[in-house]
Amino acid sequence: MSSLDPILQSAPYFFLIAVRIFAMILTTPLLSIQSVPRIVKVALAGSVAYLILPQAYTVGWNVDPFSLHYVLLLVGEGLLGIITGFFISVLFSTFSSAGQFFSFQMGFGASSVFDALAQIENPLMGQYLNLLAMIVFLQIRGFQTLFLGGVLRSFQSLNCFALITNQEYFLTFFLKGLTTLFLNAMILAFPIFGTLFLIHVCMGLLSKAAPQMNLLSEGFPITILVSFFLLVVALPFMTNTFVSIMQQGFTALEQLFAQAGRAIP
Repeated sequence: MSSLDPILQSAPYFFLIAVRIFAMILTTPLLSIQSVPRIVKVALAGSVAYLILPQAYTVGWNVDPFSLHYVLLLVGEGLLGIITGFFISVLFSTFSSAGQFFSFQMGFGASSVFDALAQIENPLMGQYLNLLAMIVFLQIRGFQTLFLGGVLRSFQSLNCFALITNQEYFLTFFLKGLTTLFLNAMILAFPIFGTLFLIHVCMGLLSKAAPQMNLLSEGFPITILVSFFLLVVALPFMTNTFVSIMQQGFTALEQLFAQAGRAIP
């Protein structure tokens, strides 16, 4: 028996699985960048779909692969993959936003350049924290957790019909995720942001008390040096916070899939 026989016998289901995984890869950070060839993304989606096929879709579907119903199923599976990848992007946006919050305060607001990892224009501190988040994500085996804990369990618990029958779960989940994004970003940036704010207030008071002092030219080196010192001191705590935010995000994603799967009629 050839290794391709399971794929040929379940070709419609294999294609549904591959579409969801490919859509997730196209929207997941680090995998969606242009430096990763498209053929590698297709091969990865096909390989993961082959491994997941025996455990996915435990409830049999009688779907004609040449019908409009099957095309709609493909669209739904693609949306589920986009939702998964988009949520991972939201997690990384937390760290990028934290860097943007205090980049303007430390004088790097005009240093926005294109970030190849985030696929957007990002200040230097935003790029630094985003790169750090990528390294932490790889160190804690985030892709293994994503494919095993997220993708595999999503196929075991729900299908694309959950998008229609359980819209309130997904809408509430993403609204909560966006609010949590800004809250976590503010928590990460607040020690540096608050310290720089106090420095600017002190320099403003000194400029009023002693107008002859040229604090405008001396303020930028002071804020930059203090910011780098605070980054060195706070980096271990920020790394632990990165890990905690990612683990909480994966847990919330698995709970969403489980709740939506249980609610399927």
